[in-house]
Amino acid sequence: MKQHMQNWKLAAAILALAGAAWATNGDNLIGVGAVSRSMGGTGVAAPQDAVGGMVNNPATMGFLPSGTKSEATFGGTLFIPTVRAKITTPGGVLEGRSQQQPFVIPAVGIAAPINDRIGFGFAAYGISGMGVDYRNMHWDLDGNPKNGYEGDMFTKFEVMKFSPVLSYKLTDDLAIGLALQGNYNNLDLGAGSSHDYSYGAQVGLTYKVGIAQLGASYTTPQKCRFQRVFNFDAFMGDNNLDTLELEAPATYAAGIALIPNQTFMFEADVKYLAWSQAAGYSDFDWQDQIVAALGAQVKPTDKLALRAGVNFGKNPVKEHEGWNPQGVTTVQGKQLPTFGYEMMRNIGFPAVVQTHVTVGLGYQVNKSVSVNLEYMHAFKQTISSTSMGNAITLESSLEEDSLGMSLNWQFE
Repeated sequence: MKQHMQNWKLAAAILALAGAAWATNGDNLIGVGAVSRSMGGTGVAAPQDAVGGMVNNPATMGFLPSGTKSEATFGGTLFIPTVRAKITTPGGVLEGRSQQQPFVIPAVGIAAPINDRIGFGFAAYGISGMGVDYRNMHWDLDGNPKNGYEGDMFTKFEVMKFSPVLSYKLTDDLAIGLALQGNYNNLDLGAGSSHDYSYGAQVGLTYKVGIAQLGASYTTPQKCRFQRVFNFDAFMGDNNLDTLELEAPATYAAGIALIPNQTFMFEADVKYLAWSQAAGYSDFDWQDQIVAALGAQVKPTDKLALRAGVNFGKNPVKEHEGWNPQGVTTVQGKQLPTFGYEMMRNIGFPAVVQTHVTVGLGYQVNKSVSVNLEYMHAFKQTISSTSMGNAITLESSLEEDSLGMSLNWQFE
């Protein structure tokens, strides 16, 4: 058993294949920018700022509240996950809390209408990543302090997206849009950072009818490769660093917003994330995920906007029961101990939260400048699995909080 426990360090590296994240909807943030996040991550049909439009649906740039004015949004989110791990074995219990520091996630967007039909914009924002740090978790299997490494674990995975966007209004009520997406991906598993670039696109459609605004978008899969990032076959005597593949899944989204007047709006979005078809995620048995989001905005005065929302997406990480702790599992052509594989999925994988609640507000400082604030809480969610004969139980939990702010500037 002690030999299997020493595979903990190997499991820490394996988890990068599945991209555990600033985990919210799988490894994607529920939304980008203070306005979208304060409204449950909505924005497919009727985003309220430039960043929300370019992230959720490029076609909506033609229908932003700023109208034909140019608009710039600058913001950031302080993301604070609370991750805990627990392993129960015949020899005792090993448990602790990840010491990873909070993440700061930037978001910048600039929308510049060329004329009343064509809109152009550019966005740069953090969208997914990972961070788990159990390096201070030094216990033996009886729970006693120990200067060993059985509990050591550190990983850091980051994705930054850069996206030029173009929209075109076919009529006064119908628009289409295209966003080209380039991603910088960085991974550090203790053997040094490895980075790669991935590319893709997003297409969108928006249609206004009466007090309703409809939107839909599709984002292509986007694959990256991390070369010479870690030696996964070390337990078999191999001395070479391996290459890992990780693919952001294809994403389908649709939404409807009701805007009866300038005081109130309500939006409902649904997204489908094809995790089971994406490299890395499929290897670690993720299931496809449907995400539902609701958001509302009320303006009690011309200067003040109050916002709230909820976001729910079932944890995509399947729970496994009856696995063999002495076995071997093949992932992307590599032979991995099944114990390490299962520990990665459960202990080293914080992508399990499901229900998020959000609140926020916006204040119009003057005719051109507004400030937006948001707070999100993701309720604690636990995942566990048990080996054959109930010999080993692996359990992890995740709870999240975030605080965000953005500055929005409209200009001619």
